[in-house]
Amino acid sequence: MAPPQTDPPIALLLVPRTVDRFILYDQGQDLLRAPGVVALEAPRVPYGALGRLPRWLGDTLAGTQARRLRVPGRPVAAMIFHPFQWPFARAVLARWPDCQLWYGLFDRTPAALDAGPRTRARLEELHAEASERAALVFAVSQTLVDVERAAGREAILMPSAADSFPAPDPAAMTVAVCFGTNGRRTDWQLLRAAGEALGDELTVLFVGTLNEDECRDDPDFQACRALPGFVWLGRRSDDEAARLIACADVGLLPYRRDDFNDAGLPNRILKAARLGRRTISADYDGVRVWERAIVRCRDAGEWIAALRDARGARCRPDEELRDWALGQTGERQDAPLWRRLAALGVEVPPGAGGPAGPPQDRRPQGGLAEDVDAGGRDWR
Repeated sequence: MAPPQTDPPIALLLVPRTVDRFILYDQGQDLLRAPGVVALEAPRVPYGALGRLPRWLGDTLAGTQARRLRVPGRPVAAMIFHPFQWPFARAVLARWPDCQLWYGLFDRTPAALDAGPRTRARLEELHAEASERAALVFAVSQTLVDVERAAGREAILMPSAADSFPAPDPAAMTVAVCFGTNGRRTDWQLLRAAGEALGDELTVLFVGTLNEDECRDDPDFQACRALPGFVWLGRRSDDEAARLIACADVGLLPYRRDDFNDAGLPNRILKAARLGRRTISADYDGVRVWERAIVRCRDAGEWIAALRDARGARCRPDEELRDWALGQTGERQDAPLWRRLAALGVEVPPGAGGPAGPPQDRRPQGGLAEDVDAGGRDWR
């Protein structure tokens, strides 16, 4: 009479490389909740190497590796997910004859485009052997199930999961875009306060140069870099930036309050307005020239409230704001200079300095430009 089995039954999860890089990661993590499921990462001789070796040599190396395995129980199931794992799995089954083979399919590996004809033939051979030997074949798509059944093999459908992939509620999220250069001028303390207060309610797309050397020692900057809702996209072309603005609810102008920033008129305000987006700004004096395009905020609390209020604007751009912004053309803004040039006898293009803007200025109140400079004063 055979002695009773004393080792607890276990299942071996043979991942193709590492657990963290396992393509069915979430299902693997679910299985690993059971004490009896043990993950085994790729052996010292990788599966790809074993699968490409002559059968006798691959079996010899796989057998050696299988004999060296130290597992906390008696394997009753071994799960594989790639044809190149079959030589090692075959050695595991030879060591534990009562162990079942379970074969998971997440793509049609033998048809992979990055494999040459010889490798494809080898993959097809190993796949067929593993599938025929398996007690269970499970596949992520019905197409893969049908392929197996067409070859006279059985398979069940078991789609993949994505439990670990973040899923913040898009309906409760404000998407803001902050484009241009960021560095010492940026109020990182303000951005940190907003990001930490809103959490998953806020995504900020940072588009443009980040002068990290100017602020790497700032703890608020480092905290901003660590926030998952702050996405750092680097420099982008104007065409790309315009599309990113269109994906956002609102623009941001998070500069520090100082004399330098207070006097300026950042052009990013107008760029965002051309796509029907307002810009949330600190209470600077210089931006009042484009008052209709900004939302003034005096402190972090007002920034947080303004960000929440902007939610959903990406689905309903402000067409009146967009029309106004499209009317702020170079010719319109240059009208005071054109008139001065003409008065000095310099030849200017026909109509320059007269009409408020070119044909693309869609403002119905177009009319003629007043003979005043940008500050509202008569220049004569």
